[in-house]
Amino acid sequence: MPIRVTVWGENVHEQNDKAVAENYPIGMHGQIAKLIGEDSNLRPTTVTLQDVDHGLTVEKLANTDVLVWWGHAAHGDVRDEIVKRVAQRVWEGMGLIVLHSGHHSKIFKRLMGTLANLHWREAGERERIWVVNPGHPIAKGLPAYFELKNEEMYGEPFSVPEPIETVFISWFQGGEVFRSGLTYRRGAGNIFYFRPGHETYPTYHDATVGKVIRNAVSWAYNAESQSRLLNSPNTPVERAVEPLIERGAKLAHHPE
Repeated sequence: MPIRVTVWGENVHEQNDKAVAENYPIGMHGQIAKLIGEDSNLRPTTVTLQDVDHGLTVEKLANTDVLVWWGHAAHGDVRDEIVKRVAQRVWEGMGLIVLHSGHHSKIFKRLMGTLANLHWREAGERERIWVVNPGHPIAKGLPAYFELKNEEMYGEPFSVPEPIETVFISWFQGGEVFRSGLTYRRGAGNIFYFRPGHETYPTYHDATVGKVIRNAVSWAYNAESQSRLLNSPNTPVERAVEPLIERGAKLAHHPE
């Protein structure tokens, strides 16, 4: 069965900036979905900030195996109740791929528990992305490194928790380095942060970037939902795994 992928796009720069519109005439979300769709096992659809519930309705999320997120200019416009809804699905097992400036999105910061700050420069400089974990599924089929002719620089320190795995490290023409491919797990949900993707450059037309995103979607997919992780039920004495005699005072007098 194909993996159901929802590509969430802010869809703001495409409407307001000529350079972005020229780079991405079908929208950044549309181009990212096009890259993903090159794998016949992946079934991408797109939603945007402007849709009802930002496109992330209860029904849509229930039918999403992996959510891909790109945002930049309107992080604050994403409603908190939608962020909570997405976070719950990640805890249940929905995969999440966060791209580029999505590091400052509400959902990424909520799941990381940090500010996710860094330093940056917009100079169209060369980025060399080194594969530092070549045995990882996200790096499958990649060369030792690949380059993007023009990108925005992100530099360390990157104030995120220590990842489970670092897959990529970037070097920039100005000399900075950055951990540009990081994996996490929250609840049953697999999370991958991938750095490239500034809107004024044609990053999402690059074949290797597309391969990374497709690999990441396949890696993040979790076939087993774990909705029980959203609850904190009481297990009464009579349902204990081993025989148990209750002792002492207690506050709870009924299951919670």
